[in-house]
Amino acid sequence: MKKNRPVNLDITTIQLPITAYVSILHRASGVILFAGVAVLLWALDNSLASEEQFSALKESLNNPLCQFIIWGTLAALAYHMVAGIRHLFMDIGIGETLEGGQNGAKIALFVAFIIIALLGAWIW
Repeated sequence: MKKNRPVNLDITTIQLPITAYVSILHRASGVILFAGVAVLLWALDNSLASEEQFSALKESLNNPLCQFIIWGTLAALAYHMVAGIRHLFMDIGIGETLEGGQNGAKIALFVAFIIIALLGAWIW
């Protein structure tokens, strides 16, 4: 057994590459989408139940908390879509090198940030 192996791995001190952060965020956005779709289905059910419930739902969507939840769900969808397209490019052989992967990760973050900002401007 090697004597110079790490004794305590402190995850907060480990510097991850940008590709790892993009991958972790892709997974997290999938989890957020799972919860967000449940909220959107609940809203759809209420909107179709009756005219009164549709009006009540329409008024509640003016609440900043509801707007934040909708924005969060759309932001997760936007990020997940952009990162998924990045993965599709990698599947066909584009961006498989270290430099290509890092550049693809930076582009994915930039495009997702722009789309998320535009979604925020649209909602608010």
